[in-house]
Amino acid sequence: MKKITKFTFGVGDRFAHQASAQLQAFLVAAKEGVDIIPVWNKSNREHTIIGSEPAGTRAAADAAVAELGWDKDYHLDADHINLTTVDRFIAPCDFFTLDVADDIGHPASPADVEAFLDKHPELLGSIDIEGIDAPFDISREEAARIANKFLLATQKAGAIYRHILAAKGADFITEVSMDETDSPQTPAELLIILAALSDQHVPIQTIAPKFTGRFNKGVDYVGDVAQFEKEFNDDLAVIAHAIKRYGLPSTLKLSVHSGSDKFSIYPAIRRALQRSGAGLHVKTAGTNWLEELIGLAEAGGDALALAKEIYAKALDYKEALCQPYATVIDIDDSKLPSAADVNSWSSEQYVNALRHIPTNPQYNPHFRQLLHVGFKIAAQLGTRYTDALKTHREIIAKNVTLNLLERHIRPLFGA
Repeated sequence: MKKITKFTFGVGDRFAHQASAQLQAFLVAAKEGVDIIPVWNKSNREHTIIGSEPAGTRAAADAAVAELGWDKDYHLDADHINLTTVDRFIAPCDFFTLDVADDIGHPASPADVEAFLDKHPELLGSIDIEGIDAPFDISREEAARIANKFLLATQKAGAIYRHILAAKGADFITEVSMDETDSPQTPAELLIILAALSDQHVPIQTIAPKFTGRFNKGVDYVGDVAQFEKEFNDDLAVIAHAIKRYGLPSTLKLSVHSGSDKFSIYPAIRRALQRSGAGLHVKTAGTNWLEELIGLAEAGGDALALAKEIYAKALDYKEALCQPYATVIDIDDSKLPSAADVNSWSSEQYVNALRHIPTNPQYNPHFRQLLHVGFKIAAQLGTRYTDALKTHREIIAKNVTLNLLERHIRPLFGA
């Protein structure tokens, strides 16, 4: 098993042009005494939309590491894969996010549920977990309900893991993702999930549960921050308990699939990490593509015109672009500027509407969310878009690096 380090941070690079700019943020953080390992991630859906291959993401990461002399670990994540999509990722990737959310709620066989409950009498009754004020009281009926909801998903995770293991050997990191589902998992449910994953002999090192609140793409968290903080701390306690009780890897940690830019929960996460000494994986991907657009808009001239064209086309194809992300975006059409309005904007107006600074009166989260899911438009432009990235590499790189460093890494991990 490849061991994961304490702090890892997922970075997306839709068009494979910003790996060096991203890595620069980690280099600066390291000089400031903050050791975080980058994990480049790109899902099968994103590869399919853009027409890229995981090997290209690996090549971009390797080139950035060589260019900047990065001498620490780095990883490539097969993001949100399942048995039907994993094979193209096996060779280039060393981090696999097993997405079993679609199997949650589908009942396991009654015999498997009963066998699980019989094997785990410690999950029944009053369960004291260090770090959680009140014990869990789980009846056999409640445990059966939870097992019936999640056991099939853990069995699917086991099947995906064994498929990768057979093809690749054990030198990879395993994450299990359960965040893209309808309802958050309670700490008691997480405990049962971890016990079931142990039964499947999955050496899980990060787990991404669904938390309370909205984790929409590209914008801040919407929800009760105090409730999130309680859930996060309780989940940390459950993980520490499960590591000891079920022999799970000592490196097991929480993963927050943030949808990018959940700034308002960063202080709560930071407090929890400082209190507990726990590790963390954060996956924040799509922001990078928006920083490319911001850089193009700042460059002005033809680059600004291209950014405006991308918005106009995204507006035309809004329904199709939003459909795959319907559960993780909230766009109010009445608050989207018209293409004509945007076409009249200066560089500053476009940048202020898009850059994620909520205190800026020109910031528009609806505009930002549409562009977040609009990367397909840029992909369809082909070399027109990628040539613009090359032409304006310097100004784009500055935005990419500063966004990662100042808005994410320092607030979460800085001294």
